[in-house]
Amino acid sequence: MDWTPLIATLGGAFIAFAGTVLADVLRHRGERSRSGEERSRELYAEFILAVGACHARLRELASPGPAEAAPVRAAFAEAGVYEARERLYIDGAPAVTAAAQEIFRRLRELRDAVAAGAAFDSRPFHDAYHPYLEAVWHYRAEVRRELGARPLTLEEFGWEGWSDRATCPVCGPA
Repeated sequence: MDWTPLIATLGGAFIAFAGTVLADVLRHRGERSRSGEERSRELYAEFILAVGACHARLRELASPGPAEAAPVRAAFAEAGVYEARERLYIDGAPAVTAAAQEIFRRLRELRDAVAAGAAFDSRPFHDAYHPYLEAVWHYRAEVRRELGARPLTLEEFGWEGWSDRATCPVCGPA
């Protein structure tokens, strides 16, 4: 009996099966990668939107005149900053999470300035605002790097710096 046809058939079946399994594994890996990237994108956007809402609330409370302490303290919780930061700690890339922590620190400084009575158009408010703004742009750069996007440049916006201090009507050129 000649075993060659049987061996060739079994070999071909094994190769076909292995190819199918490999293709399926690669397809699932690609889906997981796309799903992970989309989850990261949502996570990063959730954080920046929460701090943006908190910043907007602090600006509202800072103008005009001194703000009441309770609404200033509540701004972080109302905007969902704490929750968004915790999600970043669990699932975010280290560089993005570090940049987010810097935003959080700078936003707390802005909150403290508003709680101390800094009005929106005052130097104490802006001394906290501009470092916050610079931290926001650093976060955006880290997110873009993590997601594989091309970095943004100051020239594209026609700006002199990420903090906007040079064109600020309150602070003037540094």
